[in-house]
Amino acid sequence: MAEAKWYVVHTYSGYENKVKANIVKTIENNKHLAEQILEVRVPLQDVVEIKNGAKKTVQKKMFPGYVLINMEMNDDTWYVVRNTRGVTGFVGPGSKPVPLTEAEMKPLGIKTENVSIDFVEGDSIAVVAGVWKDTVGIVQKLDYGKQTATINVELFGRETPVEISFAEVRKL
Repeated sequence: MAEAKWYVVHTYSGYENKVKANIVKTIENNKHLAEQILEVRVPLQDVVEIKNGAKKTVQKKMFPGYVLINMEMNDDTWYVVRNTRGVTGFVGPGSKPVPLTEAEMKPLGIKTENVSIDFVEGDSIAVVAGVWKDTVGIVQKLDYGKQTATINVELFGRETPVEISFAEVRKL
């Protein structure tokens, strides 16, 4: 079996969520595809808008007209995605889809490898890399999807929550 990678699919503008729903529905109807098409995402970001003097946080699409798909590339999966209503094609030269690299996926919060951890919420951990290196904190929250731990650190005399990658910490 081939390795699943992230691919970018171009869609009609405004059809991103419809394409995602159609692909998910197709996967549900064809069980063998569920093992080959693992995840479909429309990346969103929080944006602060000011209307009539009031601040409001809304979610906007990071890449309008594009959908990210984690899948094994083969003739079946290519055909299913390419022939989904609203899809105009894969991103890549000609008809050959090109998977995203690790560097391209990092800013999207998508990790390819899962780091196994030996700590849980409430445990004390030490930061061993990054900006907060040599900082000790207590785990407040774990996010397995983003592979991060939120710890409280003392900053300017008060407790401040900081999100740190699993790869940058170790249990005390």
